[in-house]
Amino acid sequence: MTVMRKASKTLLVLAGLSLAALVPFAQAAYAATVLSIGDGDTISVLERGQKLKVRLACIDAPETAQTPFGVASRNQLKALLPLGSTVSLRVQAVDRYGRSVAEVIGKGPINLAMVQSGQAFVYRQYLGSCDRGAYLAAERQAQAQRLGVWAVPVGITRPWDFRHGGGVQRRSGATPAAATPTSLSTNPQVAQPSGAKTTCKQIGSFAQAQELLRQGHSYLDRNGDGVACESLR
Repeated sequence: MTVMRKASKTLLVLAGLSLAALVPFAQAAYAATVLSIGDGDTISVLERGQKLKVRLACIDAPETAQTPFGVASRNQLKALLPLGSTVSLRVQAVDRYGRSVAEVIGKGPINLAMVQSGQAFVYRQYLGSCDRGAYLAAERQAQAQRLGVWAVPVGITRPWDFRHGGGVQRRSGATPAAATPTSLSTNPQVAQPSGAKTTCKQIGSFAQAQELLRQGHSYLDRNGDGVACESLR
């Protein structure tokens, strides 16, 4: 009986140690040194002697090919995170590319600052680990002030759409589809802003719905969150 009690106590202690080892990873902040800036939402840092690539959590910045917005976003992040500066990383996860997904703290919360300056969108699909209210409020303010990606009506082609073919073809000198007035007249089912309203079911494509929203079909965004026809995702 004594042996069994000792074994039970040992298991409980080990279980407690295992849980204690897991919790700090989710809560602790790690100091790191900025080595380079990849784009508006990716950096490389030196953390405890190891080089890490970090993907900024809860935001999505324009792709470099989304001229000139991608370059502007990268420059903004460089200004916020000078090379050699010390930052704090609140790591949330590791993505499929092996990058640490984290909120970065420099002279304030960097991820949030990118949204506030209009140089990144709130990544609603991956917003669960950040302060949703603060991020959405920051985006609304940037949009109202027409900063950065909001300099054109309803904002430029969202980077997640652009990566999946929702934007223009990625060729040198190409302009994002939302940067200039465009037409989707190649699809006879899609009405232009001055015509009859088109339902999400008629459009049939999530990316195309976002393009229509950027062209002025605001009725496609029923809840006012900046995303059209969410049912098509």
